[in-house]
Amino acid sequence: MHRRLIAAGLAAYALGLLVTAPAGLLQALCNKASEGRLNIAEAQGSLWSGAGQIEIRDVGKAAGSSKAVIAKSIAWRLQPAYLLRGQLRAEIRLDQRDKPFIVSASLSGVEIEDADIELPARALTLAVPKLAALGLSGDVNLSIPHLEVGKTGMKGDATLQWRTAGSALSRVSPLGDYELTLHGGGVTINALLRTLKGPLQLDGQGSWPYGNNPVFQVTARIPPRQSEQLAPLLRLIAIERGDGSFALQLK
Repeated sequence: MHRRLIAAGLAAYALGLLVTAPAGLLQALCNKASEGRLNIAEAQGSLWSGAGQIEIRDVGKAAGSSKAVIAKSIAWRLQPAYLLRGQLRAEIRLDQRDKPFIVSASLSGVEIEDADIELPARALTLAVPKLAALGLSGDVNLSIPHLEVGKTGMKGDATLQWRTAGSALSRVSPLGDYELTLHGGGVTINALLRTLKGPLQLDGQGSWPYGNNPVFQVTARIPPRQSEQLAPLLRLIAIERGDGSFALQLK
């Protein structure tokens, strides 16, 4: 009986801390957990329920150097019932137009459910820095029905679509629409890239152990009538083959 009272008291105390802790505490937690890649600016409210601007930052090689690549408004609200299960579970909304999704964190890892996030094309350069020189444009949608990321692997699926893709170095616009699917079965992550439509045809696939650097092979093909316009762009990042296609390795 005493143990139950103590447990209930601790739970009530923890709940009280969540209600009264300032939203700025979340900024410190995000910054530390992401090693400076995520930052919440202009935080208002409390750790329990608040809002601000979430920034995805490009952490430079120089000590302490970073810059915000993407910034979106964010609002969050914790769901207290999950504290008794040892989880921090929150409903997250990015911008007013995006629907809310769920993020859960526990000692075993992080879960994301029902996420449908719109991002600018420059978000791709965070994953593949060599693409930054191309001046990418277009809209990126990241869809995550359910994804679990832990210390030993990733389970679940995610789909990334790049629509009306373009480059500041090419007069051909748009280059096309593309889709990248990711599937995590545990210790291995598999990825598949395909072209939905457009003159620049991209196909690729990759598979790598979780926690290691990914290696992704992409083949690009151009219609003969647009070879003169698009070939110089591809030569900047890929190797031209004898059959007129281009090979690109992303890692």
